[in-house]
Amino acid sequence: MTDIFVIGALHLDVVVNAPRLPRLDETLVGQSVAYAFGGKGGNQAAAAARMGARTAFAGRIGSDGFGDQLLAELDRAGIARAQVVRDPGASGMSVAIVDAQGDYGAVIVSAANLNIDAAQIDIPQGTRLVMLQNEIPCAVNCAVAAQAAQRDIPVMWNAAPVRQRSDDGPMKVRYLIVNRIEAQDMTGQTDPKIAATDLRAAGFATVLVTLGGDGVLFADGKTCDLMPGHSVPVQSTHGAGDMFCGALAAAIARDEPFENAVEFAQAAAALHVSTRVEHRAAITPERVFALLQSR
Repeated sequence: MTDIFVIGALHLDVVVNAPRLPRLDETLVGQSVAYAFGGKGGNQAAAAARMGARTAFAGRIGSDGFGDQLLAELDRAGIARAQVVRDPGASGMSVAIVDAQGDYGAVIVSAANLNIDAAQIDIPQGTRLVMLQNEIPCAVNCAVAAQAAQRDIPVMWNAAPVRQRSDDGPMKVRYLIVNRIEAQDMTGQTDPKIAATDLRAAGFATVLVTLGGDGVLFADGKTCDLMPGHSVPVQSTHGAGDMFCGALAAAIARDEPFENAVEFAQAAAALHVSTRVEHRAAITPERVFALLQSR
């Protein structure tokens, strides 16, 4: 059985710690390097699985050693991977530089992820929520969303990295999740609340605009409210949005009231940013609920 079906990119992330981001033409001396399972699709699937949802994944990897590591990480997270296809050539990867304050910049190389074929994707029986992002071709997202609509399965779309609206095609999406920069790029509005309202007017049933430590705005047609964030010491913000999406999906899949689901996702993201990268796999639903109870 599957609660959540994720279609998206798989990357092996090369994460470098440095005192700051380099300037143009500058070479900095880094402090450490780590290799981490990534890609927005992969990260969100892992977060959903670790937050208690039965999760399946569809995507592409290459024939290289990075592909071996990606499969091992899917297995370690307990994610069903029958629809992960292996192609000749390179797997997707990214390089992220994390500075002393925990902020980061990153570059991705999509590689095998661009080969995803929507015709080969079949949403598993019993799926309660489909998750999409923008690191795979737009045509794939549109085709999967249409398949989900035919079966009355809600779709959560994290529209990141942002694309021009004219490129997105018609998609029936129940939950749209963007950060404040993506919301501005999609609407031209610098005020996140106005941007959220405009996105609702564009046809998205529920819009969430994440604001980092300032919290999250959510608009559902009845209200447009700000849910404050948690005050926590930041280790790194890398992947916080993916943790938010995965935790929100897991809470929705277990039928939590929507506001409670958002609170759960906020707390999971707070634990994520305040936990060292190598210890993040140990974040559990119990720890998230404990943080919520301590607030």
